[in-house]
Amino acid sequence: MSEVKNPPPPGESGRWTRIVTARPRLSLLLALVVTALAVFAGGGVADRMGSGGWEDPDARSTYATKALEREFPSSQPNLLLLVDAGAGAGVDDPAVAAEAERLTGLLAAEPGVTGVGSYWRTPLPALRSEDGRQALIAARVLGDEKTATRVLERIAPRYQGERGPLRVSLGGPVAVQREVTATIQEDLLRAELIALPVTLVLLILVFGSAVAALLPLGVGIVAILGTNAVLRGLTEFTEVSVFAQNLTTALGLGLAIDYALFIVRRFREELAAGRDPVAAVGATLRTAGRTVLFSALTVAVALSAMLLFPMYFLRSFAYAGVAVVLLAAAAALILLPAALVLLGERVNSLDLRHLWRRRRGAAVAGTGAAASGGDKAGDGEGRGWARMTALVMRRAPVFALVTTAGLLLLGVPFLGIKFGTVDDRQLPKTAASHVVQQQIRDGFPGSPGGGLIVLTEGAAGAGDLDAYRERVAGLDGVARVDGPVSSGLGARYAYFSVVTEGEAVGQRAQDLVGEVREVQAPFETSVAGQAAVLVDAQKAIAEKLPAALALVVLATLLLVFLLTGSVLIPLQAVMLNALSLTAMFGAVVWVFQEGHLSGFLSFTSSGDIETTLPVLMFCIAFGLSMDYGVFLISRIKEEYDRTGDHEEAVRTGLARTGGLITAAAVILAVVMVAIGTARVTNTKMLGLGIALAVLMDAMVVRSLLVPAVMKLTGRATWWAPGPLRRLHARFGLSEGESAPAAVPAGPDPEAGKREKIPAALS
Repeated sequence: MSEVKNPPPPGESGRWTRIVTARPRLSLLLALVVTALAVFAGGGVADRMGSGGWEDPDARSTYATKALEREFPSSQPNLLLLVDAGAGAGVDDPAVAAEAERLTGLLAAEPGVTGVGSYWRTPLPALRSEDGRQALIAARVLGDEKTATRVLERIAPRYQGERGPLRVSLGGPVAVQREVTATIQEDLLRAELIALPVTLVLLILVFGSAVAALLPLGVGIVAILGTNAVLRGLTEFTEVSVFAQNLTTALGLGLAIDYALFIVRRFREELAAGRDPVAAVGATLRTAGRTVLFSALTVAVALSAMLLFPMYFLRSFAYAGVAVVLLAAAAALILLPAALVLLGERVNSLDLRHLWRRRRGAAVAGTGAAASGGDKAGDGEGRGWARMTALVMRRAPVFALVTTAGLLLLGVPFLGIKFGTVDDRQLPKTAASHVVQQQIRDGFPGSPGGGLIVLTEGAAGAGDLDAYRERVAGLDGVARVDGPVSSGLGARYAYFSVVTEGEAVGQRAQDLVGEVREVQAPFETSVAGQAAVLVDAQKAIAEKLPAALALVVLATLLLVFLLTGSVLIPLQAVMLNALSLTAMFGAVVWVFQEGHLSGFLSFTSSGDIETTLPVLMFCIAFGLSMDYGVFLISRIKEEYDRTGDHEEAVRTGLARTGGLITAAAVILAVVMVAIGTARVTNTKMLGLGIALAVLMDAMVVRSLLVPAVMKLTGRATWWAPGPLRRLHARFGLSEGESAPAAVPAGPDPEAGKREKIPAALS
């Protein structure tokens, strides 16, 4: 027997409403079971994730790196033991040398460790500090990132710390990776502990009702837990970056709150207009529900563009982002309506605003000003948005010009961007592996582990190798060339170590990669090293970027056209979205590359930006901007369809959604700022950068630039040629007007005049 005694008539809410409201208790019970299974399935997902993924797996440098690891493990040590003899003795002291030699032998005998060398076995100047107090033991830990990390965790306690007359500290890429992963997990937990209570308080301020405020959090938690389960499953088949968990938390909370805000707000409007709960849910799904569906599609498309890039770091964010967006939308369109049917008028219960606000609005019961933007363009908060929109449209050319110029000016620092690779400086200055690497940079000659490595294959003899070496040594920017090193007489492989002048991944080192590759040789050569990996990563991004941009732009144009039926609005949406990102990109370079505010924000600037970060931030910020754009445009379109008055539609649309979009943006920014409290620089950059982009989009672009531009384009905003109008009439979707409020039940006399409900919601 159905739990709902008066199911909605077919014309009022359609099949989808009947499905999600017929058995709401059963729907919520099933959701609880699925969520519990997701908790179980997603357990320990972080332990199976990697902390790399910035290199192109198909690049020549990746091939050279793997071949060197296989043939010459000692050529690319990923574990460094920094041996400090203390103030009383140098590294050449007999007692120090004896203990260091003992540690070197023990390390060489460890399973999973190979290519062990040290200053005491091979007294190279690069392995001894300039003051003679420190020296290095180098080794190669075998296996992928996760395997190497497990080996390091097993052996680390036996080597680090006080060892007789020595003090040993661990560094190198594998130690940095381990510390980055652990730091991210700790930071993510702290971000969640910050974001959840602050978000709950903001939601109470927005909704007034504690009951209504808990609903978006529930949707977000379901989306996050479900995405963790998806990522855990993906780790069985492919590499997934641990950084993607930050996006899961941020978007899971942020988008779930956005979607729930719009659905709950519309539901409460329908209740206040006299509908019963089931009819109110039906009207909500026909209107706000469609907008949520479109918003999720636009965000998912923007994030899916990262699948086109070969780096698993970027692909991981696509996996996490698309999963969390779709799960947030599914929870908002399935679980939330079921909960609203059961709650009914109780959704307005536990009004806590009287604790800090004496006067309450009486026009819409329990509807917060920020949540509704006013039920009419002239009510409450909506009156302020309507006045501001009218002012902007009266001075549209001035607002359009000044706002555009200001945004472009904020983006100017991005013109000086320099690309680099991830290293230990991602970690706090006090992190153990960062301290070790900084001491090596400051105290050792030649930056051990830097420079280029040239792998040769099929050389006929020593003469050819020597001639090649002389040609490479003659290039500008090459300090010296060591080698060749081969695996024995007649060996197929050999390698040279090319020590570069300046920074290991500086511009001159990057230029040298191309020059070394162009040096003629009667055998095959491949270049490895940090600079080579960076050059190949930049090339891969440059090759895939046009296709990724085309996917995002064309999909956005199509989806916004299907939503509006206009040719101009999709073009405006793409251009204004791009403008909204300028402040973020300019701030990223000014702060994180140039180092401004580094003391205040507690990070170490490496003087560059990791190559994949701009792509990642563009896809996320563009998708979120479209999220707010869809919410605003759909409401303006609804008003325009209802009244036929372009300017009034813009004013009313902003009056009804301006406060809501601003509230949603502030809440999402709070979540992103919580992510931005991370101690890993890339995560800090991602969180704070996206927070800035979201706020600029909601408070500047949507509030000022959109009404100004729509005023300038006038009624032409809604124009489309005949064939496209017919295409939209057949396939288009929009947030249609709900049924007349005075008819809470029964057939809708206007149903035949309205646009069709999409299949996904009908």
